[in-house]
Amino acid sequence: RHPLLILRRPLWFLLLSLLWLLIAQAFDAYDLRVAGRFSSSALAVLKAGLVTCGVYLLIPYITPALPSSRSALLAFPLIAVGALMAARGLYRVALTGPALHRRALIIGAGWAGRTIAKALAEQGDGTYHIVGFVDDDPAKQGLSLPVSRFPIPVLGNRHALPALIRQHGVDTLVLAITHDVNGELLQTLMDCLELGVEIVPMPVLYEQLTGRVPIEHVGSNWYVAMPIHHPLTRPFNRVVKRIFDIVGATLGLIVLAVMFPFIALAIYIDSPGPIFYSQWRVGQGGRLFRVYKFRSMVPDAEKGQAVWAKENDPRVTRVGRILRKTHVDEFPQFINILKGEMSAVGPRPERPEFVEELAREIPFYRVRHAVKPGMAGWALVKYGYASSKEDAKIRLQYDLYYIKHWSLWLDLVILLKTIIDTLTFRGRA
Repeated sequence: RHPLLILRRPLWFLLLSLLWLLIAQAFDAYDLRVAGRFSSSALAVLKAGLVTCGVYLLIPYITPALPSSRSALLAFPLIAVGALMAARGLYRVALTGPALHRRALIIGAGWAGRTIAKALAEQGDGTYHIVGFVDDDPAKQGLSLPVSRFPIPVLGNRHALPALIRQHGVDTLVLAITHDVNGELLQTLMDCLELGVEIVPMPVLYEQLTGRVPIEHVGSNWYVAMPIHHPLTRPFNRVVKRIFDIVGATLGLIVLAVMFPFIALAIYIDSPGPIFYSQWRVGQGGRLFRVYKFRSMVPDAEKGQAVWAKENDPRVTRVGRILRKTHVDEFPQFINILKGEMSAVGPRPERPEFVEELAREIPFYRVRHAVKPGMAGWALVKYGYASSKEDAKIRLQYDLYYIKHWSLWLDLVILLKTIIDTLTFRGRA
């Protein structure tokens, strides 16, 4: 065989592996809530496996030559997806059994403690078995607190920790208190470390389970929510992200140029008036800029007053509903990206009228302006659009997680999730 063909084989395998990891993340195949149930896990693997195989077979320049027979062509995705589902079934049987559960004791039975207990019960993939709470409040001693579907007992106070660890075989202590750790508690925790347990702060574990920063539960530990040294403070990362934005926005504008005549005609026939719509939004550093969109509502929909957009909003036109469902109404924002006002991925830009109000009521709200706003975003693909203050608070938790954990890989996953939402009409109505 030609030596170049042999050298290309590792490249094919590497590309296929990277393609699988990216698409599997976009379909949540590695999400603990999905992996915890075989039915949902198998469905996610099936979707991701078929899409991966399809893309792999349809890109002849970076994949091996197509099989010579139809049976071989059909066998490739069947074998690949079958092997993936078998592996996931083995994971479910072998790695999530009771013998491998981590027995957790939660220090603090207040709001933060109950929140992390609920997250562990609903999104922990059965990895953690909650033994109980420990709390110094005498009124809570001996109580069983309802969390999710099961009551969890308060087993004692901080002085009982070493004995409880030995009695229940505890592996993990979850520190769910919102005040400073005093000297006495710190000494008790060090005694627990000597027993071989791990100690995890509640906000850290909550982030791992949900992809959100629990801003209501950080208390005096404000540094947990503040992305002080987030990745985009580094010049190299900013340059990489900017190059990524320019390339993506250029390709997007090429697609938009092809689609524009048809979109413009449909908008005008359905609802005569302007084709484009612009609004003032708050960008990085609190600077104002005009964001561009295709008009999806009737002209003068707000009558000069800022109003939250709602699900099935009656002001949305028929064509506008399709544009929103497919996110096509956002395509003119490729111009904002090239101008440097926005990024391809980041927190969605909010209107200044809402920002002032939300910043007064929601802690850490202005931290989302530490990076450029995005056309797509972690909060958007995980939660959707905001139509109330409560929605804005939850979206902020996702935005802070994105800022703290930014990577080019995370941007690619978010963009692929957005493309899937576009193709499956999952945008707002």
